[in-house]
Amino acid sequence: MNLEEKEISYKATNSYSTLNDFTENTKNVWFVCHGMGYLSRYFLKYFKGLNADENYIIAPQAPSKYYIQPKMHVGANWLTRLDTKVGTENIMHYFDSVFEAEKIPENINLIVLGYSQGVSVALRYLALRKLNCEQIVLHSGGIPKELNATDFKYLNNDTKVKLIYGTEDEYLDENRIELESKRAKELFGERIKVLPFDGKHVVNVDYINNLVD
Repeated sequence: MNLEEKEISYKATNSYSTLNDFTENTKNVWFVCHGMGYLSRYFLKYFKGLNADENYIIAPQAPSKYYIQPKMHVGANWLTRLDTKVGTENIMHYFDSVFEAEKIPENINLIVLGYSQGVSVALRYLALRKLNCEQIVLHSGGIPKELNATDFKYLNNDTKVKLIYGTEDEYLDENRIELESKRAKELFGERIKVLPFDGKHVVNVDYINNLVD
């Protein structure tokens, strides 16, 4: 018996969600990557406190959906340790399609936010596509090991980077927090601003609402 694993390419379709309308009054466009177990449409609830006239939010949808026990809610995840490279390439092409569909003007402030597992795909996209933005927000997630400072040398000098985490995060102990903070400083240098808060592994809406004027 000859067991073989083969690879093919095929066309796939995926959704994404948006909040508010893009108009002539829009100042900021947010590209926000949810964490494991979320769906993009529900992740958008954390951005409802932003000024709707000035902020347009785009939430891509992780492709791998699954049932969450015990209530069998549907959640999704971006990547696993299996076939990470191919999975990353697929997600990068999907992000390309989202940006192509949205046609964001260059004069708009772009904010890229990753929460939990969403940090890894957000940072990989920035590094691979050299996407300039006003702010990069790393919220309670891990920085991919393969990335280094050279990957982000292209950023404008005034690009802000925020590292947000809960001091009681059940997935980030003191050693992990120290490691991720060190990695963020290695990648972004003096532009990084660390914003801890008293809390667990949750989205900090107060910080999000204060990221823009």
